[in-house]
Amino acid sequence: MQPRIINLTEKKLVGCHMTLSLSAYNIAELWKRFMPRRNEINNAVSQDVIGVAVYSSDYFSSFNPTKEFVRWATREVKDFSAVPEGMETFTIPAGTYAVFDYKGLSTDTSIYQYIHGVWLPNSEYRLDNRPHFEVMGEKYRNNDPESEEEIWVPIR
Repeated sequence: MQPRIINLTEKKLVGCHMTLSLSAYNIAELWKRFMPRRNEINNAVSQDVIGVAVYSSDYFSSFNPTKEFVRWATREVKDFSAVPEGMETFTIPAGTYAVFDYKGLSTDTSIYQYIHGVWLPNSEYRLDNRPHFEVMGEKYRNNDPESEEEIWVPIR
């Protein structure tokens, strides 16, 4: 599986976040808070929802399943002029990304094992310390093996 290499311009997002670890990965709680309110974001650029992960600079080099990171549930917006009460803003900075088109269950971690264990070490790129994210568009279906999403991995 070969990714598309994309030079991303800055993305403005609105949503909510929580701190997690792989050993205490209660991501469903975040999405249960966000999804019923997603349509309150009036200036969204599309119907897509975007899940963002923000890792510390040493997260992958000294991996530990109890190490915490921040997860966001968001939608992309034109600007920050209308942020619903109880939601926050987040900006993904511009940069280069490897974009993997993934089809399957979101609970299947083999795609991430492939990206970090096979593709990245054998590519000309290195992991960059910027947010990772997934774009879940109209073909995304939670808990459906036919679900499709884009996985964006920051590279340099």
